[in-house]
Amino acid sequence: MTSSEQWLALSVALLCFYAGAECKRNFKCPSGCTCTKETIICVGTAQIPRTIPNEINSLSMVNGSIAEITEGMFSLMPSLQLLLLNANSLTTIKDDAFSGLPHLEYLFIEGNKIETITKNALRGLRGLTHLSLANNKMRFLPRDLFFDLDSLLELDLRGNSFQCICENKWLMTWLKNTNATVSDVFCAGPNDMKGKRLNDLPIPPGECISTDFVRHQSIPVQAMSADIFSFKEDIYIALAAPNTNSCVIMEWDHIEMNFRKFDNITGKSVVGCKSVLIENHVLILVTQLFGGSHIYKFDDQQNKFTKFQTVEVFNISKPNDIEVFQIENDWYFVIVDSSKAGISTLYKWMDQPERNETGFYSYQFLHEWFRDTDAEFVEVDGKSYLILISRSQPPVIYLWNKSTLKFVLHSEIPNVDDVVAVKAFRVEGDLYLAMTCYIGDSKVLKWANKQFTEIQALPSRGAMILQPFTFSDRHYLALGSDYSFTQIYLWDVETKTFHKFKDIYVQSPRSFTVLTNDRRNFIFSPSFKGKSMVFEHIFVDLSL
Repeated sequence: MTSSEQWLALSVALLCFYAGAECKRNFKCPSGCTCTKETIICVGTAQIPRTIPNEINSLSMVNGSIAEITEGMFSLMPSLQLLLLNANSLTTIKDDAFSGLPHLEYLFIEGNKIETITKNALRGLRGLTHLSLANNKMRFLPRDLFFDLDSLLELDLRGNSFQCICENKWLMTWLKNTNATVSDVFCAGPNDMKGKRLNDLPIPPGECISTDFVRHQSIPVQAMSADIFSFKEDIYIALAAPNTNSCVIMEWDHIEMNFRKFDNITGKSVVGCKSVLIENHVLILVTQLFGGSHIYKFDDQQNKFTKFQTVEVFNISKPNDIEVFQIENDWYFVIVDSSKAGISTLYKWMDQPERNETGFYSYQFLHEWFRDTDAEFVEVDGKSYLILISRSQPPVIYLWNKSTLKFVLHSEIPNVDDVVAVKAFRVEGDLYLAMTCYIGDSKVLKWANKQFTEIQALPSRGAMILQPFTFSDRHYLALGSDYSFTQIYLWDVETKTFHKFKDIYVQSPRSFTVLTNDRRNFIFSPSFKGKSMVFEHIFVDLSL
């Protein structure tokens, strides 16, 4: 016999002892109930008594059709010490359901259909010593449900369908630390946990921590690219905005925690803005469809960027990307040309004031007639490589020759067609490439045995960017398309592949750039057809 059944039997015995007209003289016992001086027992009723005499300290309602317990439902019964609500049709217990019961010691809600019990349902029951929620349909209990139960001695949770997953992590912790006597609680799922005692399960640190991307700021600038750089302990971003014929420079406001406009470099159909910091020079490389390409330098006196150099671009017809890198102590950048008549060209930084040569000058011509779309510089196995991709030809790999100090054609990457962008990233020391394909599947490739081999294909019709980025120890890919939501993929350490994680909305994104500042993490995504977006990367405790 359970404790609630014992109390019910005792109540019936007391009823028989005190039965008589004397106790009913000033109180009309509700229909369907039997009453004594201190006890009310109702069987098969649908309503809870509105008020009861102060002498009543025990209310039992069994086999009824009560569907939910709402706020203050028993507040006009302050003398209750025992409340039994067994075998009704209860499905929900709401916040402050038992408010106004300062003397309640025994609460039994067994054999119902309860699926939902809110976080503050038991608030105020500081004198409660015995609680039973046995034989219901609860899968989860809200965090800190038992917070107010300072006097609890016994708790019965048997006969529920508890899932031993993150949402019940707090309960696992509470069961290990409570001084109350608790019945054995067994896992009903997931399958690998079924039948195990919830009390005994280990709680690995960090297992229930996930992440999310929440919208932080929208910026009314349509842009082709975004490049983040820092100097003088401040953070800036350069946006190539062809629709407004400008390179928009924005700075991070540490007070407002967002970007604000800092400078505007005007041009003609600006398609690229790339920063490079060389010694005391803060430079912005600006590529244009018309009027050539130029380099701007930050002027401390004017507090703005002013024209520093016109780049030699005789062979650049349709610039599509700028890749800046350093080999040993020398700085280079390559302008990728996407026209059939152009040549992707490598430029080198020269600092020879005596010859009036301070700036970037053409150094090597690469890859003619291939309509290149993107370039990526990587260092692996002690060697430097430059990867050039094209929508009309397989990607090619150039190797830096340490003798001639030039790039030489090394190899191709087979079985990858119609590539529009390439990005390199590392996971656990291994080198990977994310290759964006506008038609067909985008690819993830791994460097092994001195070549890149495909390890994963991601459906990506209309994709313009497959961008890898990392926060803490979590590795992501952002797949941006002109036709759908941006899909965020998360690296799975067990399968060593990316799994679909979340969708975010950016209209026609062109890149995703990481920003870490003020102990917060963001990704900046320029939009070619709408507002550029800033999302914050946050951690989420799934056990809350």
